Amino acid sequence: MGVVDRLWPVVEPPEADPIELYDYPPDLQRPFVRANFVCSVDGAVTLEGHSGGLSDRADRDIFALQRAMADVIMVGAGTARAEGYRGARISEEHAALRRKLGLPPVPPIAIITATCWLTSEHVLVTDTAVPPMVITVASAPIEHMRALADAGVPVLIAGEHRVDPATALQMLDEHGMRRILTEGGPELFGDLVAADLVDELCLTISPRLVGGTAGRIVHTLQEVGPRTLRLASALHAEDALLLRYRRNQVEDQAG
Repeated sequence: MGVVDRLWPVVEPPEADPIELYDYPPDLQRPFVRANFVCSVDGAVTLEGHSGGLSDRADRDIFALQRAMADVIMVGAGTARAEGYRGARISEEHAALRRKLGLPPVPPIAIITATCWLTSEHVLVTDTAVPPMVITVASAPIEHMRALADAGVPVLIAGEHRVDPATALQMLDEHGMRRILTEGGPELFGDLVAADLVDELCLTISPRLVGGTAGRIVHTLQEVGPRTLRLASALHAEDALLLRYRRNQVEDQAG
């Protein structure tokens, strides 16, 4: 057996075009869900409680590019709290890219929360170029939902007691949002995996050994069986690997 020593895809010239690699499939007829994570070599999804400690410049650059190509950034409430989320920031370069792609200037953050956790005073509401969205459940406190609506935050109901990911995606689709980027956390990703709704996983392998009790990129209470993926691209920057996996036949399912 020969030695495997190439990254995929093989491109000429050797400089890959990240915009081409990370663009969404054209002419989407349904939401296309891309998940983005960083983890250590030993699988830890956080370092000292945050994912930022595992990231480096290349990972942050791809992170920003993925945001620039998305209609909406979907994130669980726990991750939004832990990572100190606020409204998305788009550079002038990426703003030009969004115009070229026919996208609005800035993608909104969609918070998935069964308790309608977000408040009208949170920085996601007060420090943003575009209002966030809240996807919650019918049993969430009505006063929370009313306060957010009064603050101009769209509140979508996607279940009775637990947010149903398929319903959430359907609602985003009804708002014209099919280029979906989810940044976690592991529980939201677990729900999407369990419902077989993940089309692409972008995973940066950080060259660090962390140990400890840090979790994996996906958390679910039930085994969902293996989801077969294919390697769509692999880039390296210094000692990190930036991998992109797609579901088999995802192009047929996206159209």
